[in-house]
Amino acid sequence: MLKNILESVSFSSHPHFFAAPARINIIGEHVDYLGGLVLPAAIQFQTIVGISKLEERKFELHSVKFGDSLVLNSFEYQKEKKWANYILGVLDEIEKLGYKLPGLQIVVDGNIPQGAGLSSSASLEVAVGYGVSEICNLGLSKKDIALVGQRAENNFVGTKCGIMDQFVIALAKTNTCLILDTSNLEYSYKLINIGSCEFFLIDSKVKHSLETSDYNKRREECESALKKIQEKISIPNLYSLPENNNLQEFNLTKEETKRVQHVIGEKRRTQDVIHFLESNRPEQLGNILYEAHNSLANFFEVSCEETDFIVDRLRNEGCLGARMIGGGFGGCILVLDKIGKFERIANRIYSDYSRQFGIQPEFYKIQITDGVKEI
Repeated sequence: MLKNILESVSFSSHPHFFAAPARINIIGEHVDYLGGLVLPAAIQFQTIVGISKLEERKFELHSVKFGDSLVLNSFEYQKEKKWANYILGVLDEIEKLGYKLPGLQIVVDGNIPQGAGLSSSASLEVAVGYGVSEICNLGLSKKDIALVGQRAENNFVGTKCGIMDQFVIALAKTNTCLILDTSNLEYSYKLINIGSCEFFLIDSKVKHSLETSDYNKRREECESALKKIQEKISIPNLYSLPENNNLQEFNLTKEETKRVQHVIGEKRRTQDVIHFLESNRPEQLGNILYEAHNSLANFFEVSCEETDFIVDRLRNEGCLGARMIGGGFGGCILVLDKIGKFERIANRIYSDYSRQFGIQPEFYKIQITDGVKEI
């Protein structure tokens, strides 16, 4: 990818290059904006950003992937070139911190599968934020970079995402996942101990157009449920609701009740996963992944026919565990199974899925890797 960047763009001055990974989340889905615990890890797909300073105060942006460029003097939302908004949002949020940025030339390339739920947008935000901080000597910490990326997506792009994606992409370490408390951003590293098993991904190649609006709607439903609950009991966030509460007493709608049921269940599942990682019990971990998928499909309602089909087939094939990851409405399935079964499972799922939907899925082996860095 570095070669692609260097061949496609002539930099005005000596560029610096930065790489930020993609991410998976083992457990804790759709609770990162509700004060919950999450267990994400970075994987080897990455965004590469080349950045150089310009003498004139302007911002030259170029995407190698889209073969697209634009030059701006200010941070204006782009209706047509939406890839640029993730960059512009980060620059805007950095200046809101009180920094005056020089003119910058920013060139982007990457190999993160688009629409797969692997956080290509957060990867871009973190790569740009970290790179700009480094070449402009701003001294922002990686935690600061993560928060800048989240605010860029919330305020400039318009997606009400939580902090998980940006945080792990900034701070990840090889062969570990983060245990991140999104209520206070306290975190620790947990070795991914799954013995003779491995994780891999199946990309459904489905990206439903309602994903962004429905994602925001789920968050709004959780916020409205929290307000009703807080009228009865004192809790700081939805994740803090005790499991033994009778939900009927809060006058929740049917949809709000389902969202809360998912959150309560995910809290218990997350503690179970931490325990199973510590005790090297991948079979029990796999069962939790299936349970999490059922909750995401039936209570949070962010799955779809295609991803449900894949998970059902994996269960029938005897895989240890699987669930959808990411925002939902398509994207990737995270699979846990014994090492050595990947090829057979891939061939079987490819045949069944292609025949059912006329779509060719993709299969990715993954390595757990470090967070953002200069290269």
